[in-house]
Amino acid sequence: MSPTDLRNDADLIIKAALASVDPSRAVKEALSLEGDQLTVGDQAIDLKRYQRIIVVGAGKAGAPMAQAVEEVLGRRIGAGRVVVKDGHGAPTEAIEIMEASHPVPDDRGVEAGRSIAELVRQEAAPDTLFLCLLSGGGSALLVAPADGVSLADKQQTTRLLLASGADIGEINAIRKHLSQLKGGNLARLAAPGRLISLIISDVVGDRLDVIASGPTVADRSTWEQCRDILTRYGIWDQVPDPVRERIQQGLDGVVPDTPKPGDSALAGVTNLIVSSNRMAVDQALGQARELGYAPLLLSTTIEGETKDVARMHAAMAREVLASGNPLPAPCCLLSGGETTVTLGDDPGVGGRNMEFALAAALDLEGLSGVLAVSVGTDGTDGPTEAAGAWADGESVARGAAQGLKARRFLERHDAYNYFQPLGDLIVTGPTRTNVMDLRLVLVRGPQE
Repeated sequence: MSPTDLRNDADLIIKAALASVDPSRAVKEALSLEGDQLTVGDQAIDLKRYQRIIVVGAGKAGAPMAQAVEEVLGRRIGAGRVVVKDGHGAPTEAIEIMEASHPVPDDRGVEAGRSIAELVRQEAAPDTLFLCLLSGGGSALLVAPADGVSLADKQQTTRLLLASGADIGEINAIRKHLSQLKGGNLARLAAPGRLISLIISDVVGDRLDVIASGPTVADRSTWEQCRDILTRYGIWDQVPDPVRERIQQGLDGVVPDTPKPGDSALAGVTNLIVSSNRMAVDQALGQARELGYAPLLLSTTIEGETKDVARMHAAMAREVLASGNPLPAPCCLLSGGETTVTLGDDPGVGGRNMEFALAAALDLEGLSGVLAVSVGTDGTDGPTEAAGAWADGESVARGAAQGLKARRFLERHDAYNYFQPLGDLIVTGPTRTNVMDLRLVLVRGPQE
């Protein structure tokens, strides 16, 4: 089988996975209306009990989720505001779609956060039903800095955390404690109204308190953990003074912590995951099987340094070719989750998915009949237009023919500028969803 054939198969698998986590489809499968009875998951809600239905939310998938809610509820929606990443908007009627910067917040995110907080505060009443639409990216998009902390302070702190190699859970713990909305505070504003959150998970383990920094969920992270995270990554003395001061005030008991389990403000809240990485991976497994590959799911909870994860995948491909273990070719090794990249002092351009492909390329050098692929399901990898990249046994040699030294590009975390001249970037455009990453290794072997 030629490299082109392997890429065609991988493309079909990726497209099937993305289609299975389409936000609109996910919402409409979770939400249905018959007369005055609204069904959300396995719960039935009598809409005659509510005078107003308000829709709020944040995340990359917010626009198609909002469109789906409008299709189900139509004119019953009283008002709505949802903030999405730049370029991820879509036309709606009753729900206002606002765009802002991601992953580093900007002034538009602050304006959107304040606008959403104001709407929720104004509408909070026992006869109000709130629908909250949350998806990946919500942490950076739903911005309402805590008293004494500026947007610039949050931006600098976010940059330091991203560059340090901190995982999404650690980053969100800090964000919650610098926010008026995250970490259960949005739910606190909505009380005593009824609040239902429809959630697309972009975190390992589908932890509700981590997705979009858990604005409608009790928060288990603490001031002590915030201090420990910044200290562990060596950036406690680098974050802006107001950030350090706020965390210290929390440690001293001057500033209250985020809502914890059992808080009465969370009594009227239901959180429902409508789409996840597991759903995408399951669909990819089925598509691989249809194409004639024996599929093997490695894990949907893979974390860690990207290049190490890539080498593990490449090592498994080599083992398949050498011994037929853990299963014989043709096979498809699949994994999900979200890895991290620890940047150096002078990083290039790239993202964890392109870095995965470049690290895998070095370990697959010279092999035929093997293709490694990694894509971000949101269609964006790092600060680029690419979703990821392809890598096979010829990637290193083809780069060398153009004067590109693969190992040097990996050391500088410059995978984008390595794969772009080779035409090996995967560009999907914004998918308007986000369920972390999808990685696959197709193994056919030279006999094919």
